[in-house]
Amino acid sequence: MTPTRQARPDASSRATLDKAADENFPVAPFFLPRAWRDDLMAVYGYARLVDDIGDGDLAPGGADARHLGVAPERAEDRLALLDAFEADLLRVFDGTPRHPLLRALQPTVRRRALGPEPFLGLIGANRQDQLVRRYETYDDLVAYCELSANPVGRLVLGITGTATPERVRRSDAVCTALQIVEHLQDVAEDLGRDRIYLPAEDMKRFHVTEDDLARPTANASVRALIAFEAARARALLDDGIPLVGSVHGRLRLLLAGFTAGGLAALDAVAAAGGGFDVLAESPRPARRSLMREAGSILLRARREG
Repeated sequence: MTPTRQARPDASSRATLDKAADENFPVAPFFLPRAWRDDLMAVYGYARLVDDIGDGDLAPGGADARHLGVAPERAEDRLALLDAFEADLLRVFDGTPRHPLLRALQPTVRRRALGPEPFLGLIGANRQDQLVRRYETYDDLVAYCELSANPVGRLVLGITGTATPERVRRSDAVCTALQIVEHLQDVAEDLGRDRIYLPAEDMKRFHVTEDDLARPTANASVRALIAFEAARARALLDDGIPLVGSVHGRLRLLLAGFTAGGLAALDAVAAAGGGFDVLAESPRPARRSLMREAGSILLRARREG
C-alpha cells in the first residue's frame, strides 16, 4: 500500500490543534519519538474536532462544515455535522477523507493498524451529548465515559504497541477519571450548555439543586458534592497508576504525565475558592503541581516495578 502523504492543516485545523496547550495533560511532549508525536497529534486533532462539533465550538467561518460537505444552512446542526464526520471517518479506512484532520489521521491509522471502534466511540459520545443532558447515576456517567474518554487511552496504547487486557483496564480507569475531573472543572460552563455531569442521585444525596449550580459561588452542599466526586476520580487515578510502572522508557514519562495532569487538576479543584468552589472559577492545574505529581508517580512506579 502506498503511504498517504501527511495533509497540510488549514487555518481552522491549526486552531483545533492549538487547543492541545489548554489540556490538563501533555498531549505529545517533546521527549517522545517524532513518529509517536505525529501520531498522537493526529489522534488529538480528531478527538478535539469531534468534541468541538459536539460542543458547537468550531472555528468561525464554516470551513469545517464545507470540508465535510455539509450545506451552509445546516452548518449549525450538530447532529448533521456528526453524521457527515462519521461518513468521512469511514473514508479514512477505505478511501480518501475530505477533512484535513482526517487526512492527517489516515497515515497513523495505517501505520499503527488502528481499527474504527475507538474513533466511532468518540462520535457516539458527542451524539449522546446532543440527546442526554443529565445523568441519573454514577454508573450512567461511567458508561458515558466509556465512549467519551476511554477510547483515547486505548488509541495511545495502540499507537505505542503496548496494549494488553490489564493495561487497557487501567488505562480506562485513568481516562474515566480524567473525564470526571474535566466535568468538575467545567460545572458552570457545562450548565451554560444545559448539561450536568454530576449524577442526579448524588445531587439529591447532598441536597444540591440545579439552582445551586447556577449561583456565582458554591454553597456548602455544592462543595461537599464536588469533594465527593473528586474523591471518586482520585480513586480511579490511583487504580490506574500501576499502568505507568508496566511500561518503560519515554512511554512511562508520557503516561505519568497523563495521570499527573488529572491529580494536579484535582488539587486545583480542591483549592478553588477556598475549597471545592468550582462555580467561582474554572480551576486549572499549575505546572508546578503537575511536575510534582509526575515525579511522585514515577518514583512509585520505580519502587513497585
